[in-house]
Amino acid sequence: MPPAVDTLIERIRAAASSGTPLRIRGGGTKDFYGEPTAGDVLDTRSLTGVTSYEPSELVVTARAGTPLLELERLLAQHGQCLPFEPPHFGPGATVGGMVAAGLSGPARASVGSVRDFVLGVTLLNGRGELLTFGGQVMKNVAGYDVSRLIAGSLGTLGLIVEVSLKVLPRFPAEATLKFELSQAQALRQLNLWGGQPLPLNASCWVEDAGVGTLFLRLRGAVAAVEAACNRLGGERQDNARTGLDWNLCREQQLPWFAERGERDLWRLSVPQTAPELDLPEPPLVEWHGGQRWVRAEPGRGEQLRRAAQACGGHATLFIAARPQEPTLSRFAPLDPVLLRIQQQLKQQFDPAALFNRGRLLPQP
Repeated sequence: MPPAVDTLIERIRAAASSGTPLRIRGGGTKDFYGEPTAGDVLDTRSLTGVTSYEPSELVVTARAGTPLLELERLLAQHGQCLPFEPPHFGPGATVGGMVAAGLSGPARASVGSVRDFVLGVTLLNGRGELLTFGGQVMKNVAGYDVSRLIAGSLGTLGLIVEVSLKVLPRFPAEATLKFELSQAQALRQLNLWGGQPLPLNASCWVEDAGVGTLFLRLRGAVAAVEAACNRLGGERQDNARTGLDWNLCREQQLPWFAERGERDLWRLSVPQTAPELDLPEPPLVEWHGGQRWVRAEPGRGEQLRRAAQACGGHATLFIAARPQEPTLSRFAPLDPVLLRIQQQLKQQFDPAALFNRGRLLPQP
């Protein structure tokens, strides 16, 4: 481990002795996500570098402060990628922040989430102890898979020092098809196509000036992609142009997001088979129907949560229009059993509640 780890251990132990809360931070590109938190900043950017990369084994290990862009460039040099397309939300995004936030891009519904690609993790707990879980192969876990538990924990369980990830080769062929469909029609088609042997990779439905458009991305073997294009129809798009558009979708820089104004941005996670929901306005639909982004005036949170719960999903306040004002909890309340499990995990990893206090759940 680099000397920077010793410095971080000293800071954590000093904070534990004094009861000083710590705010773990890398590039800060996802500071908006989760409940507001306070504390002395514990910067991870001194933990940089790819420590191991075996392209033939499809495994890479990198320290938490390694720029995400740097890792992706390295993988691209070998024709490989992080297939879950993690959003950056800024040039300073780091590998540790990617895992801690647990956010995935347009391909998530087809290839899996960040959690599915975490093989192992080394972290510092609230006692300043260096712990390692998992490894660099898929079959390395006996018992509880702690390494994947860290994905999406928003730094509340410990400071990620290093993480091992499974990577995949880039797909040999790609095509994007465009269809003019209403939201209900698009959802029906996505459900129909999802039950067929098609190389579906990502989808995005959006309404502009009253006209609904579905963009469907196919990825896979050349023959499979070409056969699917011939079978599905639609208007085939230029790959160079749509490649940029899919990146904009991943980074929430499409015009639909830019036009949010003074409205909250909500993320509704629902079954892909869920029908069109009763929402303040048509959403932007991703993940073959499973993720629906909603722009809503502040104060509409309970309505959105009821709509998501009615079909077996949940709603998250992703970006608040006025983050400085008291508002509804960002994350949907957990049932008592899950809440107790989460609290017990927090107690085991961070008994003094030093790390990112209140970020995942409001403080009691």
